[in-house]
Amino acid sequence: MAESKEVVIKRLDETVVNRIAAGEVIQRPANAIKEMIENSLDAGSTSITVAIKSGGLKMIQISDNGHGIRKEDLEIVCERFTTSKLKEFTDLRSITTFGFRGEALASISHVAHLSISSKTQGSQCGYKASYVDGKLKDQPRPTASNDGTQITVEDLFYNVLTRRKAFRSASEEHQRIADVITRYAIHNSGKSFTLRKSDNDTSSGVTVRTQLGASALDNIRALFGSNIANEIIHVEHENETLHLRIKGYISNANCSMKKFNFLLFINNRLVECTSLKRALDAVYQSYLPKGGRPFVYLSLEMPATNLDVNVHPTKHEVHFLHEEAVIEEVQTAIENKLLSCDSSRTFYTQKLLPTASILTKESSEKDAAKQQSERIYDHNLVRTDSKLQKLDAFLVKTPKEKEKPHDSTSLTDKPHVEPQTSASSSNNLTAADLPRKRKIQLTSVLQLQEEVRKRASKDLTDILHDHTFVGCVDPELALIQHKTKLYLANTTKLTREMFYQIVLEDFGNFGMLRLSEPAPIRDLAMLGLEMKESGWTPEDGSKEDLADYIVKFLSEKSEMLKDYFRLEIKDCDVTAIPMLLQNYIPPLEGLPMLVLRLATEVCWDSEKDCFESFAREIARFYAVRKGYTDLEEIIKQRDAQVAMEIGDGGNLDDEGTESRSNPSPWKRTVEHVIYRAMRSHVKPDERKAKDGTFLQLANLPDLYKVFERC
Repeated sequence: MAESKEVVIKRLDETVVNRIAAGEVIQRPANAIKEMIENSLDAGSTSITVAIKSGGLKMIQISDNGHGIRKEDLEIVCERFTTSKLKEFTDLRSITTFGFRGEALASISHVAHLSISSKTQGSQCGYKASYVDGKLKDQPRPTASNDGTQITVEDLFYNVLTRRKAFRSASEEHQRIADVITRYAIHNSGKSFTLRKSDNDTSSGVTVRTQLGASALDNIRALFGSNIANEIIHVEHENETLHLRIKGYISNANCSMKKFNFLLFINNRLVECTSLKRALDAVYQSYLPKGGRPFVYLSLEMPATNLDVNVHPTKHEVHFLHEEAVIEEVQTAIENKLLSCDSSRTFYTQKLLPTASILTKESSEKDAAKQQSERIYDHNLVRTDSKLQKLDAFLVKTPKEKEKPHDSTSLTDKPHVEPQTSASSSNNLTAADLPRKRKIQLTSVLQLQEEVRKRASKDLTDILHDHTFVGCVDPELALIQHKTKLYLANTTKLTREMFYQIVLEDFGNFGMLRLSEPAPIRDLAMLGLEMKESGWTPEDGSKEDLADYIVKFLSEKSEMLKDYFRLEIKDCDVTAIPMLLQNYIPPLEGLPMLVLRLATEVCWDSEKDCFESFAREIARFYAVRKGYTDLEEIIKQRDAQVAMEIGDGGNLDDEGTESRSNPSPWKRTVEHVIYRAMRSHVKPDERKAKDGTFLQLANLPDLYKVFERC
């Protein structure tokens, strides 16, 4: 019997230890800027300027007018656990400065190129030094400088490529940085904060700026707009028992936003407190309309001995004593303030257009017996029956013998992807047998299904359930009739909602459409990045690296994608897509963008958010859209050109006559597959009555008033 190999425990190299610690403290550019802003505030700065390139990944430069760093201290300023703010562990009980561990600059120097230029008030000149892995690179050299400190961070995470590739875009990182600076600017009113983009493009310029001496309300107005600032209430409350002082600004009942803007500082530290945020959200539910969220900026002050700041490496979490009592006290103070200011409310109405009206509830139905006895006049007579079907729904055009499948590669220049017209799609896609129905008990899916049912509008659902299809205007728009009214319906928006609801209702129980040839994910990703719709810029990285990342990312998720959504990935190829609706094949020219968006737009961190965003992306891919007929037009033009070259003019005219008498394949699909499915598969919400999804064009009684006949 072979002897077991002994495992030796070794001490990690100091460089590895420091780099691991740096990854915990500095998770993204916004964390680095937060640490350096706090250092500037600890140094007594009244003016702080931040300049960034590529969302802070290429360059971060922060300048302040604080008391500066002595030349003697520049040698050790970037070493771990070097600080001027903490001497003994017991000092943590009464610490009032932001920094106390001495890890911020050290961590940055381990994952970026760091240089510091600083001048104290008593010095004749400043000194500049560069650092690598926490150590001084060269001796500090004299330089011309203003009082204060300027720190330059270049190529953040240059030696941690996996972390650098994980960032989605420079614009997202810039938004996170702007959010951090906005919060500190409001809390530290009276001090000047500036954020400047230094990229070499048209987007460069100042994105955040507050003035020296401005009040907190002035900064809220400058950063969030007058609409919010005009509805702000000042809050100030004190509880001697808890030794708690509350002050800040909150929005009143007239201000409602889509996102909860919650700015919380405890003892001047920017922190997060989920339980407090949830409690305040519950207070505002009684005052704001459904889906509305408030603006809340609060500063809590409590004894330093009640606060534990050494909880998280990024210091965004703290623990404090009597947490439940403190939250209840804050909740009560906010509620009392809202009650005292709820004497008046402002409601906005929307003006109706002269030719269209917002869908409203039909007048209440009269008694059945009374309806039978009353005469129905011509102007109220409904002359169509939504239950009737047309004969052409049962007539399927058989392709002629000379019609052969077209070479999709030559038509689209997209190898491995075969989008074709519905007449020939059956040659390239085969529907797999439907799986046995299984019962899904995932809480997140059940919650999403319940949200759809709660948001559903009975009036709009009735319109789709009992509509009569009139005709297609184009792939995006169609005319439908309901009772005596004629509507222009947005097919694109309706199909997005329909397929989203189908994904939720049939979760884990789809059929499968198998591609005749596997489509490599890398080729699809490259095609998607070439499209203008992707929004790719050189700042996002090379297309090849992004495509490789997408291949690896989606391949890791392949088991879940096949189990829940029937999206099959084998050997880095897409081999099958879900079948959401019988007799409907989505426009496959959208497959490259689907692959790209699944890797970048789906929220993979939370189960519920993941399922919701994934369903939205699948619905976006399946939806009927403007380019739905592009391939059909290309094929028609090619057929016409071939017919002219062989002199088959007579046959071409015959086909042209036939095409005028018979609807195009896409029109047939929209009428007999899409809108027929809408009768039972979609429950629109009230927003669809206001966002242009439904537009009333005519009403029979109104036409009689104008023409006196119809």
